[in-house]
Amino acid sequence: MKRLINALFFVTIIANSVFAQEAAKTDADRNITLPKSDSHYKHVRYYIEDVPDADYKHASEVAHETFRDIKFSVRIHWGTYSMQSVEASWPFLNYSFAQRQEYQNLYKNFNPTEFNAEEWMEFFKRCGMQAFAFTTKHHDGFSMWHTKTRVKSRANWLNPANRIIENCDLAYSIEETPFKRDIVKELCDAAHKHGIKIDLYFSHIDWYDADFRGYHFHPLLTPRAVLYPQEFGYASSFNGTGRATGRLMTPDLTQEEKHRLVLRHREQIRELLTNYGKIDMICFDEYLGKDIWQEVKKTVKMIRELQPDVMLRNRGIGNYGDYYQPEGFFPSEVAESNMPWMAISVMAGQFAYDKREEKYKDAQWCIHHLIDCVAKGGSFMVCIGPDEKGKFHPKAIRELEKVGDWLKVNGKGIYETRNRTVWKDGGVKFTRSKDSKTVYAFVENFPEKELVIESVKAKDGSEVRLLGYDKPLEWKAGGKGIIVTIPDELQLPEKRPCGYAWTFKLEQGN
Repeated sequence: MKRLINALFFVTIIANSVFAQEAAKTDADRNITLPKSDSHYKHVRYYIEDVPDADYKHASEVAHETFRDIKFSVRIHWGTYSMQSVEASWPFLNYSFAQRQEYQNLYKNFNPTEFNAEEWMEFFKRCGMQAFAFTTKHHDGFSMWHTKTRVKSRANWLNPANRIIENCDLAYSIEETPFKRDIVKELCDAAHKHGIKIDLYFSHIDWYDADFRGYHFHPLLTPRAVLYPQEFGYASSFNGTGRATGRLMTPDLTQEEKHRLVLRHREQIRELLTNYGKIDMICFDEYLGKDIWQEVKKTVKMIRELQPDVMLRNRGIGNYGDYYQPEGFFPSEVAESNMPWMAISVMAGQFAYDKREEKYKDAQWCIHHLIDCVAKGGSFMVCIGPDEKGKFHPKAIRELEKVGDWLKVNGKGIYETRNRTVWKDGGVKFTRSKDSKTVYAFVENFPEKELVIESVKAKDGSEVRLLGYDKPLEWKAGGKGIIVTIPDELQLPEKRPCGYAWTFKLEQGN
């Protein structure tokens, strides 16, 4: 008995020591840094330090691992721009002054009476999605939640020649629309109920609030932004005359206005992280200038106090972020970074609602990129937008539900997996279980007689399975890998367990 007690004592000491070592790991030990190829970081790297302050802590290792377990998710761009069936926010910069004023008043008629958060979450579940991202506020400044912050000045685009900036006092939010309901709250409540991870998108910049003028694409320019364009995020948008195309010159911010900017920006983020329960991710977008970075950094540190394990996208905060997001492209190889990533791509012709059916891609496209991203160690986020009433396009629903059907068969090879060092072998792509004992091999062209896998050795005496097929497959060692025999009945497409792509499961040998 005494020996047993002594053994347990030493086991406890060792366990506590291991725990202490893990807890003592610094962010530097974890190497949470962006890859050098990240295009958005290059715009801010000259003023955002590569190494975060010593008192800053990233989300925990557990939160990072949980993020890596998320393989398939959806981004929802929705706002008053959906009333015009245009892209989110960006067309505003090319509008005439009259069109801009009309756009800023769209909220007065925004009434998405067919929106149903429960139906959205049930749809996401059918599609096999584990998380959703929602645009709480895009660049146009309209808030999709009941913010208590107030906009104190804005542009009157019908009076540009005299005094374009006018005083106001409104939230510029969903609460001031005929709809009135807090959309962010309803979505978060439904997501918590269904076990779907929550990612709240938030744009640092705000084109409605004149206190944000002069920063990064704001349609109201300032003299300091002209003198120091790079510091205000305008370096790539000036023409040869030294003026920003499509922007109107206004006075520099007063100290009071800059103070209001900082407080409103910070308070809106505080609201999102205190009013809606556990938030898994914050998806920041764009960036504010060099002269305000120290205040933005204080806001990021506030986030860590409110929800320490929320995963932050790196946009506008550099290596203070926890993950990065390739946008409009897919990494060609496994990333040279320990910062996890989630690639995002539009399903139709734009991020916001697209009424043109021919622009929507199909399930094959989605499954191809899902496999590709997961095999490279990342995940895939597909982007769709609802119409002004809160409904998704029928083709988006139809094709994404096909993806969900495919995942019912092949999900074991996708969910909660990790990438192999050799992620691709000819036309075969791989994932592995976390313990590396199981390898999943994906093919998008169904093999005729045999499947040759060069880079994987199967465990002696183990079975090779085709997911969704109820019989083991014959196999033999061949070269450096294995050769799998394909049964004759599987040459008939209707006999196969699914379409689009197929997953072979094997136990990895030495």
